[in-house]
Amino acid sequence: MKRRTFVRSLLAPAVGAMSGFHLPLANASNYDGKLFVFVQAEGGWDPTSFCDPKANTPGEKVINHWAEVGEIQQAGNLFYADFANNAPFFEKYYERMLVINGVDAQTNSHTVGVAHNWSGRVSEGYPSMTALLAAHHGPELPLAYLRFGGFSYTAGLTTFTLMKSPHLVRNIATPNLTRWGNSRYLDLADWERFKRFRTANIARLNEVSQLLPRAARNRELYAKALSSDTTEGLKHFASLIPPDDELDQTGEFQGAFNNYDGDLRRQAQLTIIAFKARVAVSADMVKIGFDTHSDHDTQFTSLLGKLTDSVNYLWELAETHDVADRLVVVMGSDFGRTNHYNVDDGKDHWPIGSFIVMEKNQSWTNRVVGETDALHFAHKIHPETLQRDDSNGTIIYPKHVHKALRRYFGIENSLGAQQFPFRNTEDFGFFE
Repeated sequence: MKRRTFVRSLLAPAVGAMSGFHLPLANASNYDGKLFVFVQAEGGWDPTSFCDPKANTPGEKVINHWAEVGEIQQAGNLFYADFANNAPFFEKYYERMLVINGVDAQTNSHTVGVAHNWSGRVSEGYPSMTALLAAHHGPELPLAYLRFGGFSYTAGLTTFTLMKSPHLVRNIATPNLTRWGNSRYLDLADWERFKRFRTANIARLNEVSQLLPRAARNRELYAKALSSDTTEGLKHFASLIPPDDELDQTGEFQGAFNNYDGDLRRQAQLTIIAFKARVAVSADMVKIGFDTHSDHDTQFTSLLGKLTDSVNYLWELAETHDVADRLVVVMGSDFGRTNHYNVDDGKDHWPIGSFIVMEKNQSWTNRVVGETDALHFAHKIHPETLQRDDSNGTIIYPKHVHKALRRYFGIENSLGAQQFPFRNTEDFGFFE
């Protein structure tokens, strides 16, 4: 796309109509509530080698090679597998963790599993929890919903900002500043024409009467989007983004527990910067590659180590930038892996998975809810007692987790949640 074509696209009155870059709509200092990160292990992780550890059962196929030489470990009230770099992660964070095991995605399909686990609905059409939170808690923040990939369906409630190229955020936030020697993203003459066009366009739009509600709202958003009061948040965020050579790069990094690649590291870095600048409410961090149909142990050791190291890095950055006390982290995946190895020493798709919810200083942490048997089949759980109840309980489904999260996050009665309700769904007191 040519530069002038790109600039003209910024002037289109239908601001926010499509997913993509979200222009600033409010002062960055307005939001002081919780901050939300959803970490998607894309492809289907193996809870039996992580947070729902399983030893081998005599007479059954081998479920885990690590269990042939190791034992199930415990940190606080949590159990974890003697695998990868689980030990330092659980020992450091068990007091911040709620583990929900035995969550049935009701599918072995990636498409269905991803939608089900991140929207709470087995078929497409419901928004991600990340989108619901952004729409409710930060509808006018500049970059309310940060997306790095993965499931991010918004259902029209909000827009996301794709953060694959952070230097473009700098360019758009400060297009008239000198960079690249004496060059600017927009030269001064273009910048002045841009401002004149904007002023004239707002005046023209204000003369139009009897607009339909959506068109009237778009006019309002357009008028706000580039005002001096509402651009400060985006400018502040852009000023905090390090130069390209100082951003965490892809490649190998020495983490607290492991060497790992820098993609998740950069995602964490940009997310915490946005939270610090008070321009974002929620973010999806994504690590791909968990579909381990061959050589499962080798691949999952590396993948899980990268995942836990990156979540550790996220928390450490949050502490450094004084947002850790507001941070909530939710970890999950498409589904689980089979309770035995295939002929390629891999593991195939299995519907039973887990969620981990992390937050500091909460009464509901250092707990495990949900139960599976020795072969990783889910047991029924009573919604009130949260104990196994084969007669009066129910299997935990993603909708139960999402319904409980909506209530805990204060969006149960929001316009978005009412538009996409969970009817005839039991209330689990995960956070009570």
